[in-house]
Amino acid sequence: MERFIIESPHTAENCKQAVQDIHAAGYLHCFEWGCKDNDHTAWAIVEAETANDARQMVPWYLRDKSRVVRLVKFNLTKDKLDLK
Repeated sequence: MERFIIESPHTAENCKQAVQDIHAAGYLHCFEWGCKDNDHTAWAIVEAETANDARQMVPWYLRDKSRVVRLVKFNLTKDKLDLK
């Protein structure tokens, strides 16, 4: 499994629907929201097989504007950066 960060912007008008749809899909516990600070964006760090699998956690009407980025950790060993 890979780790991904999902960034899913939405409008103030579809905010309530986005929360309800993500809840109905069972992913509400994964997401954090900026809506109360007037930044209508949801973020989540999730585990999934692929970026496309992670994107499926976002309602269909928000997917084209959502960003999914694979996350990796780098290790520094013997003063050398290991990029594996």
